[in-house]
Formats: sequence, structure tokens, C-alpha cells
Amino acid sequence: MAATTTTAASVNAEAGGGGGGAEDRVLATAQQIMKSLNTPKEVREDMLLIFSSFDNRLSNIKTAMTNQEENQNDALVARLEAAESVIHRWDGGNDSSRHSSSSSGNYRSSSFSLSFDESPEEATEFLSAVDEIISLLEDLSSENKPDMVDRADSALQMAMSQLEDEFRRILIRNTVPLDAERLYGSMRRVSLSFADGDVVEDFENFGLVADGDGSGSRRRLFHERGGSIGCDLWVDLINPTAVEDLKEIAERMIRAGYEKECVQVYSSVRRDALDDCLMILGVEKLSIEEVQKIDWKSMDEKMKKWIQAVKITVRVLLVGEKKICDEIFSSSESSKEVCFNETTKSCVMQLLNFGEAVAIGRRSSEKLFRILDMYDALANVLQTLEVMVTDCFVCNETKGVLEALGDAARGTFVEFENNVRNETSKRPTTNGEVHPMIRYVMNYMKLIVDYAVTLNSLLESNESSGVSGDDSTEEMSPLAKRILGLITSLESNLEDKSKLYEDGGLQHVFMMNNIYYIVQKVKDSELGKLLGDDWVRKRRGQIRQYATGYLRASWSRVLSALRDESMGGSSSGSPSYGQRSNNSSKMALKERFRGFNASFEELYRLQTAWKVPDPQLREELRISISEKVIPAYRAFFGRNRSQLEGGRHAGKYIKYTPDDLESYLPDLFEGNQLVIHHPRRKS
Repeated sequence: MAATTTTAASVNAEAGGGGGGAEDRVLATAQQIMKSLNTPKEVREDMLLIFSSFDNRLSNIKTAMTNQEENQNDALVARLEAAESVIHRWDGGNDSSRHSSSSSGNYRSSSFSLSFDESPEEATEFLSAVDEIISLLEDLSSENKPDMVDRADSALQMAMSQLEDEFRRILIRNTVPLDAERLYGSMRRVSLSFADGDVVEDFENFGLVADGDGSGSRRRLFHERGGSIGCDLWVDLINPTAVEDLKEIAERMIRAGYEKECVQVYSSVRRDALDDCLMILGVEKLSIEEVQKIDWKSMDEKMKKWIQAVKITVRVLLVGEKKICDEIFSSSESSKEVCFNETTKSCVMQLLNFGEAVAIGRRSSEKLFRILDMYDALANVLQTLEVMVTDCFVCNETKGVLEALGDAARGTFVEFENNVRNETSKRPTTNGEVHPMIRYVMNYMKLIVDYAVTLNSLLESNESSGVSGDDSTEEMSPLAKRILGLITSLESNLEDKSKLYEDGGLQHVFMMNNIYYIVQKVKDSELGKLLGDDWVRKRRGQIRQYATGYLRASWSRVLSALRDESMGGSSSGSPSYGQRSNNSSKMALKERFRGFNASFEELYRLQTAWKVPDPQLREELRISISEKVIPAYRAFFGRNRSQLEGGRHAGKYIKYTPDDLESYLPDLFEGNQLVIHHPRRKS
């Protein structure tokens, strides 16, 4: 109030100057004071009375101010009418033609060109009209002009409805369908570790596993270990030429207070577009119950597609969506956040629902690697997802599914361990070769090592591994301990299975084959690094022991017939031995030849049917037989042949020369039973 009095006094002093020019200055000053105060009309009228009481020269100020307000009001009305005429021009137009034009042809980079007669100038005019109305409403905020405010609000509402429709049409018209084939091609070109695939056995059951040696039917699958997707890979989700127009519309709707409507339209259209992308990537909308009913072959394919879809969705689609969202809603931080969260929530939750269904499904060994792949894929994108998505519900759900997949992987691994330890089949292989269970388990464990980092994080080091703790295992990783425990269980299981054979020699061949197979699988893979060189050396020693045990069990009886002690004489080949010519000595010698021949023929018949799959091991075993048997027979043959040659039916007893025997040894352990009908004679 003191300020007003002081100003009035200044006006009065100015008025005291006299003259027409002074009067004009007084009026101008009074008008400036009132204008700067920006007071309501009622207050201005009161102030005019106060001013006129100071000096009669101010009596005309009320008339002047009234005329000025009328002129300003006329200008506002003119501005409003001009903006209204532009907006009304498009209200109630030929809507069908607009929809028709918006659904065909490519969108040009010109504001609303298709919906507004394909005229960039008219589109610009419409936006200018919207800007004018928004500005008018700001100017009218302190004026007591309810009629004009209502007119402006009505025009703005009409404009926003038109802009909302156009925003939706531009979005739909310019959504770029995902080209999955082109995307995968780009991934391969930039070497993004969509692995070429290691050929491995499909371990649905022990009987269908083989190593390519023709020993059984085989089923194979390609098991991909997918890596992370590089940040230099992207796709256009919306036609780039339309982004600027979408941004122009969004800015007007946000300024006009229609932010919520704009975000809803964008989220709705883009949500459907991302759902379509998931469908193109092979991810279907399935309930948990539906997932549980899928057979394993189909499930395996769906899991592989899900793994790739997770990487592509987060690293490519959502990153691209965030970029576009930030561009279109650059004028509002809150709109960016809300819009992106609402747009992406549906597709992320669809991926998570499948992951959860897999995690709570029935656990079986063949699922382990796919579950680990799913776990790794989700773990690798979690941080990127959390940076982009600020919706706590989505982030917490993602962490929950990741934890559930980890539990499923851990539980499936335990299921595998239990299956190995509890495998008690009573059907040994008929020919002593590698047991299908050993092939299954060792190939399975070779794959497990590829996931060592993940499994070591999932397996607690204090969990039971089946191995007694000592200095040699103290420093081993949790996975290494578990694998060592599994192989220990395998060896124990093999010992039990070997006892199912009645033939002691075949027991040793069976153990030798299987331990050798285990050692080779360990030595030729990352398993060797986990178990160490000492473990390999000990098992090689065991293999030699089994080979020695085989020779003793199979050939001791044969060799016993070649010892001279069995006749009570000297084995030196002395003349006294050569002079024995009585019938009893010859009969005994004939029996020795007969016994050796029969034993050798029986061993030949049996052991040609036995199988030693590994060529190197098979040859080493034949050499061991040759070194043990052939020299002994050669000495026996040389000492005693003359005693029977020339006699009647000598060929019945001296059936084989040492060279004959040696020619038969390569037939052993081939898995094809043979019988000697006529001795071979080497020239």
C-alpha cells in the first residue's frame, strides 16, 4: 500500500509540470503503472478512481484504458477465431478418406501429409494454430474472460483429439516389421557368438548314445552356446522419417496437458508391435499349464528360441525402443520413463512367464543345458534391463525368474547325479564293450564343463560331492568336486556290473574298456584340467592292471599245457627228453597238444566276439597276447614236434604252427564271433 501511495505522489508531482505534453506523460505513466501491476479489472477501476482524485488531468485515463482493453480484447478474439478456423477446418471432415489414405503407401517426412491433404504447409498451419491456442490460454490465465477461455479450451480439446488420432495413425503406419532373417544374418556377420554348434549326443536315454563308431543307433542335436549381442547391432523399429513428426505432436500434447493421452496411445501401439516381434522370434504366448504339456523335442526348440529372443529383445529391440522413446518425448523426462515402462512391460513379462514355466517344470537330465543357457541369457541382460526399465515390479520379476532358473539348474544337476548313483541295470553289454551309461555320463560331463563358471556360482562348495575331503580335493572348485564324485560313483558302478559276467577275462576286458573310455574323455576335454594329471596317471595304471588281469584269467590255463613240468620232465629240451619213445609219453604229449588246441580254439571263438572299440587299446592288447603266448608255444612246438611227426594222425594234434597262431590274433576283439574250421597256413 505504501508503494502505491509513493507512486501516486510521483504522478501528482509530474502533473504539476503543466502543459499538454506533461498531461500526455502523466497519462502514459499511469497506464504503464496499471499495466505493470497486471491487476484484475475490478482492482484497476478502483486504482483509476484513486489516480483521478490526485489530478483532474487524470480524469480521461479511465476512458483511455477502457479503449485499450477493448482493443486488446479484439486482438485476442481475432487470434482465437483465426486458430479456431484452422482447427475446425479438419473437424468432421471425410474421415473415411483419411483412414484410407493413412493405411496405404509410404509415409512421407512431412507433417500429417496424408491426413491433411498431403500438404506440409497445411500441417504446419495446423500446428501453428495449436501453438496459438496454447499461448492464448496462457495469456487469458489472469483475465476474467470465461467465455473466451471456454472457446479456447474447446478448440484445444478438438485439436488434441485430431492430434491423438494422427499420432496413432503415424505410429501404426510407420511401424517397421522385424526382419528376423536379416537380423540373424547381421549377427553372424559381426561374429556375435551365435555359436556354430558343437555336435553332441542327445541324451534322452542311455540306449541311444554312441560316439560314431557304429556301435549303436544315434540321435544328435546342435547345442548352441550363444554369446552376448554387441552394441553395434540395431534395427529400425519406426520409420526414421516419421520420428520428427511424432515428436512435434508429442510436444504439443504435453504442453496442452494431454501427456497421459499421448503416452497411452504410444504405449498401446508400440506394445502390440513388440508383441509381434516376439511372435516373429518364435516366442508364443503360453500359459504355465500349456508349457508343462509340451513334449521334450518341441520344448527344446522353444527354449532355444527363447534364449535368442531374450538377447535380441533386450539388447536390440528394447535398446532401440528406448532410443526412439527418448527422441519423441524429449520434452518430458517423466513421459520418457512412463512411456518406455508401459511399452515394454508386456513383452518382458511374456518372456519371463515362459522362463518361470520352465523353471518349475519337471526336472530331467536332458533339460540341464538348455536351462543353463536360459539362466546365462537372462543373467547377461539383467543389468541392461535394469538400467532401462525403472518399473520395480518388472525388475523384481526378472530377478525372481533368474533365481528360479538357477534353482532349476541346480536341482536338475542333482537329479543327474542321483540318476548316475542309482543306476543299477542288470544288463551288461554282451561283448564287454563300453557301457551306454558310461558314454552318456562322460559326454554329458564334457558339456557340463562348458558351464563351469555358472555352475560354480550355483553349486555350494559345502554340498556333498560324494568324495571324501583331503588335501588333493581341498582346492578344487565346487563343480570339480562334484564331477570327481560322479566319476567315483561310475567306477564303483562299473565294478558291480563287471561281476555280472561269468568269464573272468571278460570282466577285466569290460573294466579296461570303460576306464580307458573315461580317461580318454577326460584327457581330451576341459575335464582334464579339473581332475588333474595325477588322476589320469592313476587310471592309466588301472588300465594296465586290468590288461594283466585279463591275460592271467584268459591265457593261464592255455599256457599251463605248454609247460614241461606238466609231464614231470625237464623243460630244457635235453636229449633225455627227446629219447622218450614209450607210448605213455607220446599219449601224454598228444593230450597236451589236444588240450592246447581246444583251449585256443575256444578262446578264439569267445574272444572274437568280445569288443575292444578303441583301435589303439585293441592293438596293444593283441601285442600283449602275442608276447606272452607265441614265444611259449614256439618253444613248446620246437621241442615236441619231432616226437609226433611221422606218426599216425599227427595232424590231429599238431594243428597249428606258431605263425598260424599269430595269424589268428588280429581277429580277436572285433565283436564278430568266428570259429576255426581249418587251420591257416602261412607260406
